[in-house]
Amino acid sequence: MKPVLPARSRPAPDGGVLSYREVGATRLGPLPEGYHHLHHRVRIGRGRAVFEAAGTAVTTWRLHRSAGTRIRAGSPWAEPGTDVEVSAGLGPLRLRAPCQVVWTAYERDRTGFAYGTLPGHPERGEESFVVDLREDGSVWFTVMAFSRPARWYTRLAGPLVPVFQRGYARWLGRTLRRIAAGG
Repeated sequence: MKPVLPARSRPAPDGGVLSYREVGATRLGPLPEGYHHLHHRVRIGRGRAVFEAAGTAVTTWRLHRSAGTRIRAGSPWAEPGTDVEVSAGLGPLRLRAPCQVVWTAYERDRTGFAYGTLPGHPERGEESFVVDLREDGSVWFTVMAFSRPARWYTRLAGPLVPVFQRGYARWLGRTLRRIAAGG
C-alpha cells in the first residue's frame, strides 16, 4: 500500500494552482488512495440523438444548471483551463466551490469533462462527468470523483459529505435522462 502523501498544490492548465496532486486521475485512473471515491453510472437512453443531446448538456453547463446548481464559468462550454464556480444554497448559506476544467473529451462516442478543485473549495480532488454511446446503442452517464475535506465544515460533516455526493450524482443522472429525452 502506498503511503498517503500530504496534499500539495499543483499548477493548473492555465498556470493557476489546483489544490490536489493527482490531476487527470478521473480520466486515466486508477483513482488515488487517501480520498473518498465516487463512481456512479446510469443508463440515460438509446441512440445517437440522445448521446448528442446529453453530451451537449454536460459540456455547456446545462446539466448542472437544470439540476439546480448555479454555475459561473469562464467559457460557454467545458475546455481545459476554464475556471468554474459551482454554488448551491441561498443567500448567506450559499456554498461556493471554485474549480477548473482539467480535461475534456469530445469524441465520436464519448463526451465529457472533469474539473479539479481550486483553493477555497470545500473539498480537495477531481470530478468527471462523461456520456458514452456504446456499440449496442445504449447511452450511459458516468460521474466519477475522488475527494477529501479541505475546510473545517466538510471535515466536521464527516461521512455525510460522500452521502451528499452520491445523492447529487444520482440527481444529475435523472436530470440528464430528462434533458436527453427532450425535456
